Amino acid sequence: MKRVIITGASGMVGGIVLQACLADNNIAQVTAIVRRSLGIQHPKLVEIIHQDFLNYSSIAEHFKNQDIAHFCIGAYSGQVSDDKFKIITFDFTRVFADVLKKHSPNARFCFLSGGGADPKEKSRIAFAKYKGMAENYLISKNFSGGLHIFRPAYIYPVEAREEPNLMYRVSRKIYPLLKVIYPNGTITSVKLGEGIFKAGMTGTTKMILENGDIKKI
Repeated sequence: MKRVIITGASGMVGGIVLQACLADNNIAQVTAIVRRSLGIQHPKLVEIIHQDFLNYSSIAEHFKNQDIAHFCIGAYSGQVSDDKFKIITFDFTRVFADVLKKHSPNARFCFLSGGGADPKEKSRIAFAKYKGMAENYLISKNFSGGLHIFRPAYIYPVEAREEPNLMYRVSRKIYPLLKVIYPNGTITSVKLGEGIFKAGMTGTTKMILENGDIKKI
């Protein structure tokens, strides 16, 4: 029976990963670190309400004896300043990884990155640059349980939501066409969440999974 820790469980993809973990009989406990209550009652769920994602010292006990970590925190470009975007995208990842490695060094780490992440960290696009920085840092940690980095392309929200910007509003409307003419350029939120969950449970042969790789899991 496995123990799982997850961040970003209130988000579109993280929520799907959380539900898959709660439903699986091979998982004994799911620890969700959130800023606000998820409003979910489940015997497996340990909900930890925590505000400072740059300091986990007060809740470090919950990082112990974990088998799988799902890191699904993210922000959309343009919604916050560049400094804040870097903190959310890179620093939140770095601090979480450090604490997990200290207390559960054998855990398997599943990281929600994004298509176009720049491993050279030189892109002028903030998302690509900071995701690349986060990926490189995770790789440097050498998680003995394995590291899986997911780089989805456009994620189609299966459940209706208020889209964060014009690009996403347009992409949602033309999704039926996109998935036909550019199948590896799209993925549904459900397929992405399920792919992350399955990789966490069984591992994959690849560390970095591009959109097409995720769809094959």
